[in-house]
Formats: sequence, structure tokens, C-alpha cells
Amino acid sequence: QVQLVESGGGLVQPGGSLRLSCAASGFTSDDYYIGWFRQAPGKEREGVSCIRRSDGSTRYADSVKGRFTVSRDNAKNTVSLQMNSLKPADPAVYYCAANTGSLYEGIWYLRYEYDYWGQGTQVTVSS
Repeated sequence: QVQLVESGGGLVQPGGSLRLSCAASGFTSDDYYIGWFRQAPGKEREGVSCIRRSDGSTRYADSVKGRFTVSRDNAKNTVSLQMNSLKPADPAVYYCAANTGSLYEGIWYLRYEYDYWGQGTQVTVSS
């Protein structure tokens, strides 16, 4: 069974950085997608970034382009989200999610495209 466990959330000042990790296990295929989503209180869960395990291709929401970087370590079965220049708009619970089938990459940001979810990790940006 697929399991996803996020870590690395915390409190950071505006302009600061955090690195989130998603430990993935239980996959039966070497090709799958890991998406990062976030949900702030009272808001919809939104796609932040996505990476394909096989070729490392990535996608980003416009709101985080140039600030966030997603990467994978296939040997360790982890996916990381490096978040730099954090803004007051970034605080949320961040989730990683997996698509183990086929993903139409044009809609990578839709939560319904993902089959498995982690428990989430809180990111707070405050001075």
C-alpha cells in the first residue's frame, strides 16, 4: 500500500526558507507522480508543484515559480520541496500526494488526479 509521509514544516520569517520532504513507499511501479498541495484555512486545496519520478519533469503554480523547487531522490524514495523567499501568502498545511496511474500533465494541479495523500505538515510564515 502506498504511504506518504511529509516532514519539514515549521515557523519561518517572511523571506526565509524551508525544505519539505515527502517519504514515499509501497509503489509497485517506478513511474508515478508526486504532487505538492497546500491548503490555508477557509481556502481550497491548491496545487503547488508536481514531479514525475521517472524523468524528473516538473510543474509549478505561477504563485511559486522562481521561489519553490521540487526535486526527487529516487534512491531514497523521497521528494523534496525547497521553498525560498516565503511570503505571507504561503502559510498553509502542505500535503504531498501521489498519482500512480497516468496523469494528464496539463491538469497536474487538480487534487482529484491524485490517489494517495500524506497527513500534511504545517508551514507558518510570521515575523
